[in-house]
Amino acid sequence: MKKNYYQKVTLLGVLLIFLFGFQKYTGTENDNFPAVKFASENINSVTISEFDPNELDQKQWQKLGFSEKQTETILKYKTIVGGKFTSKEQLKKCYAVSADKFAELESFILLPESSKSGDFKSFEKKSIVVVKRFNPDQSTAQDWIKMGFSEKQAEAILKYKNYLGGSFISKEKFKECFIINEENYQKLASYLILPEKTPANFKSFNKNFSNEKQKIQYRNFDPNSLDIDGWKTLGFSDKQANTIVNYRGRILRGSFKNLEDIQKCFVISAEKFAELKPFIKLNQTSSTNTAQKNEPKQEKTDFSKLDLNTITFRQLLEFGLDERSAGSMIGFRKKLGGFVNKEQILQTYNIDKDLVEKLLSICALNSSGVQKYTLIDAPEDWLKNHPYFKYSADKIIYYRVSNPDDRKIWKLLKVKPEYEARMRLYLK
Repeated sequence: MKKNYYQKVTLLGVLLIFLFGFQKYTGTENDNFPAVKFASENINSVTISEFDPNELDQKQWQKLGFSEKQTETILKYKTIVGGKFTSKEQLKKCYAVSADKFAELESFILLPESSKSGDFKSFEKKSIVVVKRFNPDQSTAQDWIKMGFSEKQAEAILKYKNYLGGSFISKEKFKECFIINEENYQKLASYLILPEKTPANFKSFNKNFSNEKQKIQYRNFDPNSLDIDGWKTLGFSDKQANTIVNYRGRILRGSFKNLEDIQKCFVISAEKFAELKPFIKLNQTSSTNTAQKNEPKQEKTDFSKLDLNTITFRQLLEFGLDERSAGSMIGFRKKLGGFVNKEQILQTYNIDKDLVEKLLSICALNSSGVQKYTLIDAPEDWLKNHPYFKYSADKIIYYRVSNPDDRKIWKLLKVKPEYEARMRLYLK
């Protein structure tokens, strides 16, 4: 009897607990649960404005909607393609940029649609590209360079603006800038935020330039007798004056022979040469002797007979490169094991591109001595240290163990076409 009694009591207790729990559960329908928010509901569409992908840092890429890992990939890809995106087409090939994301950004990217083809693209004349209306009075040197003008041209355009008093005044006056040829003007005209005609009171704008010009009192001078300080008194910076003296001593063997020699010096703009020309008095006999006394003797090198794969650090300095440019070029050549084409040289960081382009137009390039391998027999150290192979070295070493065939390895690597093209330069 007692046993049955306790069993009934236990059963009743369990039943009461169950009923109490059920009641509490069903009574929560009126409780204020926090609203469930999905991540997709909180992602606001990114407000995008026109941008140059070459100017974006890691945080700015992330603001466009890319993850930290995607951003690192994009910046690494930019380094691999030479440190600069040259077209939308090139950016699109980065695997961190999906087709949908590229389609979203494409109309805002300030780059041409595609790069010009050719083995030596850096020597091709840049075309002027304008993507929106702009006030040229507000454009900096960098803005003009982005449009396709060279650094020297950008500098000359700004000097012309200063000549006009700090403003281009009108499309009519803008067109008179000697840097702006008819073809370029036609491309720019419809984008210029300027009046069509020059105002009647234009002469009053010349005041600033007149005052600026009075600071330099030009007198007759012999360019072969001027030292660095002498060139600085003519309005050149320290760097420009050094370049002129080096150009005279190392390229021209100690003296300017004629006015054309002076005009060819790339730091002397056409406008500056026009200012100096009436005062230049060349005295070749005495000036040559003076130049030889004042300047250290330079090794006379015929650069047309030099090979870019054997040119020395000292010879690069003799040509006019500074130590940083010369060191970068020699260092990159050493890492590559030799240059295969001239375009690689212009991809070197920290070089004076204007001066190096002149060097490339004079010197020959013999790549017959460059060591080349197959993917099968390439030494591991070579793969891991070569700038073009080091990012794929581990994969190559792994794949070739079980697939000793170059064609199969290429299929497994799945590298982008531009990377493969660079790698094949050093393969048999």
